[in-house]
Amino acid sequence: MRKFAIAAALAVMLGAGPAAAHDYKIGSLQVVHPWARATPNGAKIGGGYLKVVNNGTEPDRLVGGTSAVADRFEIHEMSMEGGVMRMRPLAGGLVIAPGATVELKPGGLHLMFVNLKQPLKAGERVKGTLVFEKAGTVEVEYKVEPMGGPAAHSGH
Repeated sequence: MRKFAIAAALAVMLGAGPAAAHDYKIGSLQVVHPWARATPNGAKIGGGYLKVVNNGTEPDRLVGGTSAVADRFEIHEMSMEGGVMRMRPLAGGLVIAPGATVELKPGGLHLMFVNLKQPLKAGERVKGTLVFEKAGTVEVEYKVEPMGGPAAHSGH
């Protein structure tokens, strides 16, 4: 009976691995845990976050993407100017150097979903794409986290 329980547990763990995975690979790039924060009703913008790991020997650049719930997708940076936090689209895209990991997170680099068609609700997944200059286009899903949820997922 004990062997059966161990075998069943192992089968569940192995079977759930790929289905539970929330990472994507395209070329030498790995996209780790794309997520978005839930938005209130009526919000017109939402934020997207993730990590990109470049395991290759050449730089690549995140140049765009799409989101199924927004009219427009932008890559943004935040900076402090005269004690005021400013946010603006990142001209020319985001470079991912060879061997580097770039994290898009609240308060820093992030994705902006503009003109939301519907609110982002905690627990849902939102389909989209990421477009890289060299690696091409990869389909992803953003896991929508609660509004007051954790600011980052460093364990992923």
